[in-house]
Amino acid sequence: MSISGRSPGSSEKPSGRAAVVCGLGGWVPQRVITNEELSQRFDVTDEWITTRTGIRARRAVDPGQATSDLAVEAGRRALHSAGGEAPDTVIVATATPDRPCPGTAPLVASRLGLQEAAAFDVSAVCSGVVYGLAVASGLIAAGVSRRVLLIGADVYSTVVDQSDRTNAVILGDGAGALVLRAGDPDELGAVGHFELGSDGTGEELIIIAAGGSRQRASDRPPTRAEQHFSMRGKEVFRHAATRMANSSRAALSAAGWKPDDVDLLVPHQANLRILRTVADDLGIDPDRCAQNLVEVGNTGAATIPLALNDAAASGALRPGHRVLLTAFGGGLTWGSCVLRWPDIDPPLAATVRSEP
Repeated sequence: MSISGRSPGSSEKPSGRAAVVCGLGGWVPQRVITNEELSQRFDVTDEWITTRTGIRARRAVDPGQATSDLAVEAGRRALHSAGGEAPDTVIVATATPDRPCPGTAPLVASRLGLQEAAAFDVSAVCSGVVYGLAVASGLIAAGVSRRVLLIGADVYSTVVDQSDRTNAVILGDGAGALVLRAGDPDELGAVGHFELGSDGTGEELIIIAAGGSRQRASDRPPTRAEQHFSMRGKEVFRHAATRMANSSRAALSAAGWKPDDVDLLVPHQANLRILRTVADDLGIDPDRCAQNLVEVGNTGAATIPLALNDAAASGALRPGHRVLLTAFGGGLTWGSCVLRWPDIDPPLAATVRSEP
């Protein structure tokens, strides 16, 4: 499904209100879990982990910390970056909400002093921020919202079985946030030309089976495995690489861009092999592919805003750059969109603790 303001390849100027990026922030927990620590736990080497994932470290929350705590910190940084009026809408994309009910977004909004803002969660797993961008763009275009705070946050350390080598070496905790305001489709920072899709027949490829109505209706207690995150790595790799590449091509075509026009590809930070496969399939040089999973791992819905944050902080992402975002997650879900990066102050790297 392609969602766009104009037909692929059209030179027609877009019209109406657009969602324009005006703020950015990221936050990861302080606790670092290194490959050396995991090597001792699983009797593997640092090289074994790095070769398969490209990850050398990941972050994990301390006991008692939850998704909302990380979301608030990332949101606060993004709001500081944006300045101006307070958002009237808060969206939190997460697969690890504080509770099954209520949503996490209203609590986050309240803790940020936005008690009367509309607030809701988006559940599209690792595709959540791209889906959230589409929702925010629609709300702004329709005149329902003037300013949206979109946060991607996950604490996978709370749902991954820490004796599960396959997933424990990949997944980490983190949060990233974007502020979007109403603006002109032609200005820097305007987000558009979305391509979104799903395939529910693959729901069991990435799943936490327990906790929802399906498991509860079975009238039996959940097994240990059902209470933890599960992923069929080989099948997911194939789907993720194919879906992100095809979705990216559709978004680029809708924007009238070619792969050579892209200054920075920002894919979901699943693992390094998937990133390289997608970039290669699109014909985009690896040097133009954002990669921050080396130090923070796969942070789920947080990966794209965190990668944007760290690329902007390092100077790899600069005003006017043509940016392609693409993601794949449980559901199965996937999505892509494009924008030209706005002229905003570079944020702090997510790992820097002091406030601006």
